[in-house]
Amino acid sequence: MSDLVNFIQINAETNRITGNIATLCFDIDISGEPLDSTNAKAPTYRLYAMTPRKRRIDIGGIWTKTNGEGNDYFSLSVNTGFGRFNANLGRYPGQDDENLFAVIPWS
Repeated sequence: MSDLVNFIQINAETNRITGNIATLCFDIDISGEPLDSTNAKAPTYRLYAMTPRKRRIDIGGIWTKTNGEGNDYFSLSVNTGFGRFNANLGRYPGQDDENLFAVIPWS
């Protein structure tokens, strides 16, 4: 999976997240885990990255949202160190894995 960029993979068995978000300014390998919260505005998953000194830090989350047709989708927001990066998650092109999502940026 190391050759893929701008992806999120949710492991169906462990409910853990791995992925990568990259632009010309940053290249972040991320991990994540479910967040158990009663707050309706809380993310579904917390996202983490490693600092250059190998410290795990919280960088954002993934929220489950509902579109106008009543279908659920994922939306992501992370602090890149350069600012806030927002994206939706969609089907990764050319892949059959239903747990593999493309990161689709939006402003």
